[in-house]
Amino acid sequence: MALEMREICERCEVSLTSDGAAFLCSYECTFCPECTAATAGTCPNCGGELVARPRRTT
Repeated sequence: MALEMREICERCEVSLTSDGAAFLCSYECTFCPECTAATAGTCPNCGGELVARPRRTT
């Protein structure tokens, strides 16, 4: 089961594109790079680690 990225940052509500950088936690909370840096890579909703969204190579 794959994680589903949201279309907007949950902190600042900036629009996130499917090919742009985004970070998410295991509960699918999604954040832009700026908000991820501001929260030191920790999800403010659940306290989980924010990791870069996986990307397909093909």
